[in-house]
Amino acid sequence: MNKITIGIDGMMCGMCEAHICDTIRRAVPSARKVSASRTKKQASFLTEEEVDTAQLQAAIDATGYTCLSIETAPYEKRRLFGRK
Repeated sequence: MNKITIGIDGMMCGMCEAHICDTIRRAVPSARKVSASRTKKQASFLTEEEVDTAQLQAAIDATGYTCLSIETAPYEKRRLFGRK
């Protein structure tokens, strides 16, 4: 499983965060645990499939927000008390 973190500029309110989350869900149907934060200027989600970063960036840019970066990192689910 991979965690995708996207740097986004232009989010001003909770509705902006919702628009970004909806855009990510449409662009990446396998996305799970989608979240966005206007204060951190980023969004993140989990997926097991490869993500076309160019398509994801184009989808975000088409909504009027600016995609600053896209980072992919391996994600391992933590168990109770942080045990693996």
